[in-house]
Amino acid sequence: MSNPAQLRIVGVTVLSMLIFSCNTATEPTIQKDSTKTDTAISAPVTGGNEVKSEAPDATTKTEQGYAMPRYDDKLVQSPVNILTDSAVPDSNPEVQIRFRSFVTAVENLGHTVQLDFKDGSTALAGGKTYLSKQFHFHTPSEHLIDGVTFPMEMHIVNVLKDSANPNNPHFLVVGYLFKMGRENKFIKEFLNTIPREEGKDDLPAGAVRFEDLFTTIPKNAPAGYFTYKGSLTTPPYSETVTWVVKKSILEASPEQIQAIEKLEGDNARHVQALYARKVVSH
Repeated sequence: MSNPAQLRIVGVTVLSMLIFSCNTATEPTIQKDSTKTDTAISAPVTGGNEVKSEAPDATTKTEQGYAMPRYDDKLVQSPVNILTDSAVPDSNPEVQIRFRSFVTAVENLGHTVQLDFKDGSTALAGGKTYLSKQFHFHTPSEHLIDGVTFPMEMHIVNVLKDSANPNNPHFLVVGYLFKMGRENKFIKEFLNTIPREEGKDDLPAGAVRFEDLFTTIPKNAPAGYFTYKGSLTTPPYSETVTWVVKKSILEASPEQIQAIEKLEGDNARHVQALYARKVVSH
């Protein structure tokens, strides 16, 4: 449903600011207790070096390459291959996005690893209030940058509080891409709390600090983001999403990424055709 100013942490709430252009900040019209050991999860879901094939749009064992866009009768689908040379530079005034979010539960949904925000968590963007619902992972990444696939992508899903049609809500989704590198402090906080089988575990207050995600952004990371109109990447693929894909690439250790992949499988949807849409670069 989705560069930042310097992040600010206020008390136990997250007051982090991301920036994207006004022309995408207006209301979209086109659309988951105890302290565990620090040892990474080692028990694979499927044995050996194989993982499940959980791509939501997979129909056969042999599928087209991720970099080849799919064309169908839906014109506003996600994810997409972001071509940096074709992205439209953003010259509009900046709009702030602020998160005030608390993590309360972790879920193994079979097809993804999800952490849930406490009811009442919010993201503010362009004068509009979004309800922060959850963040989850895709392995490998769903969005591509110049045809490059990253080993993991995280999506922060926010729903517009005052969506005109409650049965077709508008979303703001912020995406972070991950490469293999140093151990990620934020992921370390919950990695070993993820249920090994499908299910949900509640987390004690403060066990997972959402603000720690932003402290893992490398100091020399490129500023900015890409934004475009798109869809959910899982059924029902609703075309009511404003996407913000950050240019800063986060790091997680190979063991952390592989542990998540073993639990959720290869669950990235194939890239979709842009058609007449533009990707905006800020």
